[in-house]
Amino acid sequence: MSFKNIRVVPIMLSVFLILSSVTGCNNGSTDGPTQAVNTAESKTVEEKAVTAGGHKVTFVELGSVNCIPCRMMVPVMEKIEKTYPGQVKIVFHDVWTPEGKTSGAKYAIRVIPTQVFLDKDGKEYFRHEGFFPFEEVDKILKQKGVK
Repeated sequence: MSFKNIRVVPIMLSVFLILSSVTGCNNGSTDGPTQAVNTAESKTVEEKAVTAGGHKVTFVELGSVNCIPCRMMVPVMEKIEKTYPGQVKIVFHDVWTPEGKTSGAKYAIRVIPTQVFLDKDGKEYFRHEGFFPFEEVDKILKQKGVK
């Protein structure tokens, strides 16, 4: 092996590792368990949540059950439901399923997970990309009077 080849190997390895980490959650693979969400039903759930007037905020989580940062959002969503019953409606769309892809397009997401916050009139008032800890979500919810 020549000196030139020895220098190229670490560079190629670095590029491979960087590309692997960057593309980790944009692979459309459905290996493993999936949660199919019927888009027609999901739309109805969102519309009901917004038009019912009982919820101050609708929290739309766009992700996948096969994405690690998306899975990390599950306890956050559960805590929101327990902390603010009747005030916040949570809707989840698995955008790596055929049914969920339309929701990803509807909200024009670029990465997953993406959280979209809708006010009581159904208008988007905040959006976040990536893992979003409860403490930060809590601040956004309180902007619309969630207590």
